[in-house]
Amino acid sequence: MTLLSKNEPNLDGSTTNAHQVSIVLPQTESMAVESLQEIPILKPTQMKDYMKIFGGQAFSLVGSALVQFALVWWLTYTTGSAVILSLATMMVILPQILVSPFAGALVDRWSRRRVMIVSDTLSALAIVVLASLWTMGVVEFIHVFAVMAVRSTLGSFQWPALQASASLMVPEEHLSRVNGMYQALQGLAKIAAPAMGAVLLVFLPMQLILMVDVATAALAVLPLFMIQVPEPTSTELRHDSVTSGVIEDIVEGFSYMKNWKGGRFIAVAMMVINFVLIPTFALTPLLVLRHFAGGAFELALIESMMGVGMVLGGIALGVWGGFRRRMLTALMAILIASASIVLVGITPANLIQLAVAGMFLAGMMIPLASGSIMAIVQAVVPPHIQGRVFTVLISLGPIMTPIGLGAAGAIGDVFGIQTWYLIGGILLAVIGVFAGMNKSILPLGEITIDLEED
Repeated sequence: MTLLSKNEPNLDGSTTNAHQVSIVLPQTESMAVESLQEIPILKPTQMKDYMKIFGGQAFSLVGSALVQFALVWWLTYTTGSAVILSLATMMVILPQILVSPFAGALVDRWSRRRVMIVSDTLSALAIVVLASLWTMGVVEFIHVFAVMAVRSTLGSFQWPALQASASLMVPEEHLSRVNGMYQALQGLAKIAAPAMGAVLLVFLPMQLILMVDVATAALAVLPLFMIQVPEPTSTELRHDSVTSGVIEDIVEGFSYMKNWKGGRFIAVAMMVINFVLIPTFALTPLLVLRHFAGGAFELALIESMMGVGMVLGGIALGVWGGFRRRMLTALMAILIASASIVLVGITPANLIQLAVAGMFLAGMMIPLASGSIMAIVQAVVPPHIQGRVFTVLISLGPIMTPIGLGAAGAIGDVFGIQTWYLIGGILLAVIGVFAGMNKSILPLGEITIDLEED
């Protein structure tokens, strides 16, 4: 089976030949997007190599999620403050806003394989330092904040390097499926991590729990030493001075998003979603503690069931692939997720099972939405600029989060945590309805693939 393609217009009026897949965009948008680079012909072994890297990341995600659960519950139990939990989340978000634009430009210049190796290794070393402080009995919440910030900074390099490598190792028609598998993997981490974290908190000291993350990080790095990750080839890659070149690359990434109408919508939508949803999920431990009068077990149950939903949603996207209009898949998932979050917000204190069901359904929709949107970006954006574009999304998406966290912490302490769930669900529904009524947004990511027998 071979893929036939259509030629797409470049800014200068010429055409780019030999695309494996033609991306259907409105004419005004295709003229706004910069010249597409020739998409390389992928070898079957590259898909297998990517899945080996993917397998290593599976272990790392579970280890990181387990440690994150333990640290968040320690902060919750020790302080009982919505403000502290909001500040902890800000320690994760702020590096994404401040560092991500520079990280994306550097990822497009550096070896993406080496970026992933170094970021995973340094993240593990940060956990070793925190475990040492716990062993000496001198740990404070400020130390936990610092390690969260360091790990988030390194993640700002690791995540775009992994995502940008996918488009060079995975055939375009499988991008939605691979993203669905990645989302399912995150769901598996949410299932396993809270359950294991709750058990380990009973039987092990915190410093030993932290070392689990170090071991799983080693498993993630190992395949990267044995696999070559292809790098994009582009006549536009520059070798000028690092400082001026990186600034130009950052500007180029923002200009690309500005000129791509679909990119503008994705960026604005992510800003609004982050404004309401990150605080919503950050305050879940207090929702369990205050509203439902639960403990670590109840928190593990709610997060694990959300993880089960993510696994099932990721598997569904991996098998199904979504609608031919990928944005339609994303919007459908956003609307269902909004109703689920509202359900959690109105759940009575004696019916935690209803909240568990709502979180399960919301978790199921997350992979369908985010996996489809990531596939749109990977399919449309040229490989040589994907690092910058992904990190533009990383930085613009959370830019409203600190404001949302501040508001959520104050509202949660005064009016009750469930109030923020209502706000989040309603605003999420508004985004879905607006996008669904916009005829220029729905076609985003629609792909025409012609199959011909060899």
